[in-house]
Amino acid sequence: MIELARTTSEDKNFRKLVSLLDADLALRDGEEHSFYAQFNAIAALNHTLVLYFNGKPVSCGAIKPFDTVSMEVKRMYTLPEFRGKGIASVVLKELEAWAHQLGYARCVLETGKRQPEAIQLYLKNGYLKIPNYGQYAGIENSVCFEKKLP
Repeated sequence: MIELARTTSEDKNFRKLVSLLDADLALRDGEEHSFYAQFNAIAALNHTLVLYFNGKPVSCGAIKPFDTVSMEVKRMYTLPEFRGKGIASVVLKELEAWAHQLGYARCVLETGKRQPEAIQLYLKNGYLKIPNYGQYAGIENSVCFEKKLP
């Protein structure tokens, strides 16, 4: 059974999943990891989500204000043994619904070229590639996306 819990970055299960995400990204990004890590602090995220499967926390994500009309999707992660089952899409759709409920018109995000599963997830869920924004402008490994919310 799937349960979604809206929470904050203080949630211990969210923090555990993010620590696994950070370990995975450190391997994928290598020497570039410290550059990305500086933009992924979770100390004050007010809109985080944990997906539980049969009571076990298996996936997470977050949104944070990007500008007056956009939320940025952050900290998406699913345990490896639960990937390919549509779980990350459930988390992403819930984050989008939450952003919409809060009055935002679109979601933006950045992911890395060394994360092909993430790129496919976002494309499959209607995200369109956009020029790299903000701190990611000119960064070769970064890919940025946006999706207009209904």
